[in-house]
Amino acid sequence: MAATPPTEIRLRKSARVLQVRFDAATEYTLPFEFLRVNSPSAEVQGHGPGQQIVVTGKQDVRVTAVEPVGMYAVRLVFDDGHDSGLYTWDYLRELGQRWAVEQRKGRA
Repeated sequence: MAATPPTEIRLRKSARVLQVRFDAATEYTLPFEFLRVNSPSAEVQGHGPGQQIVVTGKQDVRVTAVEPVGMYAVRLVFDDGHDSGLYTWDYLRELGQRWAVEQRKGRA
């Protein structure tokens, strides 16, 4: 079964966030830095369990473009040159949930 696509993806450059709405009750506002340090790319995630790296120094990173990839993902283009890794609908939802938890814990 295919993941449910968002109903809206909005790039808010001045606020440095990506808004992703899946339905009327599920919307996430994800900071660019959070998206960059959690990139699904092999560069960040590695090629297997335990190979993830910690990305630092991305507080001022910006997303310059959101490019659709088929009917299942988007590619985010960052101003630091990073543009690998596909943010699938499931991964965007997972990141939204993780960000919400971090905000509740006061880590945001």
